Amino acid sequence: MPLDSRKILILIPIICLALSVRSQPRTDRPDILIILTDDLGYNDVSYNGSKEVQTPNIDALCRAGMRFDRFYANSPVCAPTRASMMTGRYPDRVGVPGLIRSTPDNNWGFLDPSVRLMPARMKEAGYHTAHVGKWNLGFDPPNLPNQKGFDHYHGWLEDMMDDYLGHRRHGRNYMRLDSTEIDPPGHATDLFTRWSVDYIKQRAADPAPFLLYLAYNAPHFPVQPPAEWVARVKAKNPGMGAKRAALIALIEHMDDGIGQVVSALKAAGRYDNTLIIFTSDNGGNLDDSADNRPLRNGKQTMYEGGIRVPTTVSWPIVIKAGTSTDIPCMTMDILPTLIDITGKGGGGVMDGRSFLPILKGDTKPPPDRPLYFVRREGGLRHGGSAYHALRLGDWKMLRNTPYEPWQLYNLRKDPGETTDHAASEPALLQRLNGVLMKYIQEGGRTPWQRPLHNK
Repeated sequence: MPLDSRKILILIPIICLALSVRSQPRTDRPDILIILTDDLGYNDVSYNGSKEVQTPNIDALCRAGMRFDRFYANSPVCAPTRASMMTGRYPDRVGVPGLIRSTPDNNWGFLDPSVRLMPARMKEAGYHTAHVGKWNLGFDPPNLPNQKGFDHYHGWLEDMMDDYLGHRRHGRNYMRLDSTEIDPPGHATDLFTRWSVDYIKQRAADPAPFLLYLAYNAPHFPVQPPAEWVARVKAKNPGMGAKRAALIALIEHMDDGIGQVVSALKAAGRYDNTLIIFTSDNGGNLDDSADNRPLRNGKQTMYEGGIRVPTTVSWPIVIKAGTSTDIPCMTMDILPTLIDITGKGGGGVMDGRSFLPILKGDTKPPPDRPLYFVRREGGLRHGGSAYHALRLGDWKMLRNTPYEPWQLYNLRKDPGETTDHAASEPALLQRLNGVLMKYIQEGGRTPWQRPLHNK
């Protein structure tokens, strides 16, 4: 029976509303791309003002989203920061106070096998999960990437490579496709870029969201950029020293790879609803001529140059382009943010907190909290002990070996950490130390060596 005109008039707005709702992109389950660089200097991205380095693709992510001006890595070295990102916890609370190395006599971490990691949590929200690149959280069961929740793994298990082309460490091959040892030719940066692009292409037609964790080895030493990239840098900077030119070339080569990955997202029609987090595991290495200005020092130190890292977050349908925040955040906040976005994968204790309100434009600072940093290391300088830093409000106490005196800085008045107040503010130092001791005691509850019965 044909509809009369009155029924048609009633149905038209209902149909339009339904079509409108249907056409709105989902924001509760965006695709997620996490790009983690290795030892990237605070001023070694051109969006932070560098005139030497040109990182147009990283800069584009910054312009498209939000720049985090006070984003901290959880440690001044890589494995502890990676453990924090994967767990949402302080690294020593999950057994990784120091570097996880394949040489047992110099190993300072063992990831607690009972802790659920980011990929396992995201699978609860319906995500397909992939990791391309550097893992550095274990070489054997039960702490291999596929065993921790990644549906797909294509990358490097160890910490550094002795050679970006040879892909070996101590003469052993740690390159894997899932659990299979592989030996692909090519520069590691190019391989990780290509494998990420391939994964995005494979997922393009699948309506299920994906989590892609892309962890480059670059620009970690040995600084081995392709020759053509060095030539480009020298052509732009004819008076630049060879060491600095090589590092810039390695960074710009990586930036080009990042551009290829983002282009793959756009070609797949998934860019607008992809949350892209770009950050570094710690500050730049001064021995390789990294530039952390205006921050003090660099990698391995608890000064700002060792733990404050360049970070941007983009999500075109949610985050206002060209924004910034100076609210302090940490690597361990990434996982709580993802759980906040999806509404799934929660449960258990977490030390991090979501920065989703910040991404949505909430400018009200959240309640202040202590920020705790740890690194355990061997050798004569550290002797197997840990050293720490604690930031609370404007104040930060630190030391860079387990045996030197504590230092105290006011970061609001003195962001370059030039004036030590430890002697002039003994009561404040004592109060901060009391807070720090509780964090150290809590971290000490988790073993950081593999139990003997698991050998």
